Amino acid sequence: MASQILLEFQSSNQSQLSPPNATSCDIAQEAWDLLHRALPVFIVAVCFCGLLGNLFVLSVFLLPRRRLNVAEIYLANLAASDLVFVLGLPFWAQNIWNQFRWPFGVFLCRAVNGVIKANLFVSIFLVVAISQDRYCVLVYPMASRRRRRRRLAQATCVLIWVLGGLLSVPTFVLRAVKAVPELNISACVLLFPHEAWHFMRIVELNVLGFLLPLAAIVFFNYHILASLRGRTEVRRTSCGGPRDGKTTALILTLVAAFLVCWAPYHFFAFLEFLLEVRVIQSCFWENLTDLGLQWANFFAFINSCLNPVIYVFVGRLFRTKVWELYKQCIPRSLPPISSSRRKEILQLFW
Repeated sequence: MASQILLEFQSSNQSQLSPPNATSCDIAQEAWDLLHRALPVFIVAVCFCGLLGNLFVLSVFLLPRRRLNVAEIYLANLAASDLVFVLGLPFWAQNIWNQFRWPFGVFLCRAVNGVIKANLFVSIFLVVAISQDRYCVLVYPMASRRRRRRRLAQATCVLIWVLGGLLSVPTFVLRAVKAVPELNISACVLLFPHEAWHFMRIVELNVLGFLLPLAAIVFFNYHILASLRGRTEVRRTSCGGPRDGKTTALILTLVAAFLVCWAPYHFFAFLEFLLEVRVIQSCFWENLTDLGLQWANFFAFINSCLNPVIYVFVGRLFRTKVWELYKQCIPRSLPPISSSRRKEILQLFW
């Protein structure tokens, strides 16, 4: 199957690679040709936007050289994770452009895929940490004053980075560049030593990387919305109108973006697992899974561009920080000059 020689998220085994004419399932050549031409362009665009957005976020948080509060610590780490994530995308784009011929050697095969895999988990776990932090602030505001400590937030971020690194170890170890004579390519593939690794991989991706984080995000945001709804009812009776509409909309946008970006990839990854263990077998499912995984990867990458917009730009906190940094960077207002002096200056340009 074509998806077994993809760069990052799909499991690959050299023994399972079949020549293009070995089966009757190669009926989507035009679709693959379109993917080889169009997807790299989209990926480079995502990389460019992600670089600009996340660098801007980090500059706003770090340039003032002051201590970050708890929310800013999480947001800065999220921006750093997304920044590292998008740095690996040009390699992925070039790989697709070359029709999955890996031109960068064994070291970059392991390093690029390992870093992307690590930051995939780091980004998702940081989203959970941000939801948990917002949950403590909005649902238990009095208790959160004691618990929301900078050192605890920093330790949580360190733990998340370490956990992401550990979950990427199999990618660092098992990735290799292998010649595939039937396809006339040298592909960067995952070489699983045993069939049981397919099950372990789907548990790691779908359960640890999506279902459990999604359950935590839904739990935290459900209680946040319930708390905000209760406060809104009180304010309607006392003040005559709601004041938390923007916060509610932001929370719903966060959950929706997470689902839209990540659900397609995990759905197709699970379909690939079913194909690997031969639960489903047909040319239709093979072609659907192969092509679907590629485009689903693209939607997952988009999340790294949306995070700066949704988590930071939409929030009042970041807009305030941008305005403060802007006022620090612009020069002080010049003293007014007389009309005669202005005329003398303008005459220099006549």
